[in-house]
Amino acid sequence: MSAPRLLDAGEAALVVEYGDRVDPAISDRVLALDDALRGDPPEGLRETVPTYRSLMIHYDPLILDREALADRVRRTVAGLDAAGPGANRHAGARWVLPCCYDPVCAEDLGAVAEALGRSPEDVARLHAGAEYRVYMYGFAPGFAYLGGLPEELGISRRATPRPPHPANAVMIAGGLAGVANMPMPTGWYVIGRTPERLYAPARENPFPVAVGDTLRFEPVDAATFAALDARAAAGESVGRREAA
Repeated sequence: MSAPRLLDAGEAALVVEYGDRVDPAISDRVLALDDALRGDPPEGLRETVPTYRSLMIHYDPLILDREALADRVRRTVAGLDAAGPGANRHAGARWVLPCCYDPVCAEDLGAVAEALGRSPEDVARLHAGAEYRVYMYGFAPGFAYLGGLPEELGISRRATPRPPHPANAVMIAGGLAGVANMPMPTGWYVIGRTPERLYAPARENPFPVAVGDTLRFEPVDAATFAALDARAAAGESVGRREAA
């Protein structure tokens, strides 16, 4: 395995970069390092942020010397790599999230179907039939970036952003899928909605689905979505965690 690059991000963050693509093996290495540092954090470590291909480590430079942190990272990475593939394999949870693909919840499904030369039902079937990996949260609280979108659903982002989508929109674009917890303009295409809140600050665990977990979407009709959405709004988790 190649050693990661260490890059400074200002004076109080170190980026450990493992590659240049969306790849489960790269994500496993990122998350293995994240787990190791969280399990035995050096004094002065403030926060770790995993992404598709790197881990950003925020630290207090008045407590933790940059070179000492870099040396700790190199030794930890070397130890994980020497231990074999199992040490870099992340065993995440598996989730099933309800998703409504009816027109009332899937504003852009027709446009995606037309662009891909498929029926809306076929697009929904392909999307719901895939298993997705949660690579990272970013951009906004609860915005989950997902890999695993079927190649048949490959569509470029919009040339210009569309108006704000509803909360908990399920979207695709650029070979990726995503779930956006709060309304915002976007260049992605909204092909469904889930009633589950991937960011719920009032819950004991605000992010029930963790980075490194896998998930799939279970189609529900509009009436079922409305009932589940009301339960989720009251604080209940309506996603289902599966046995590994």
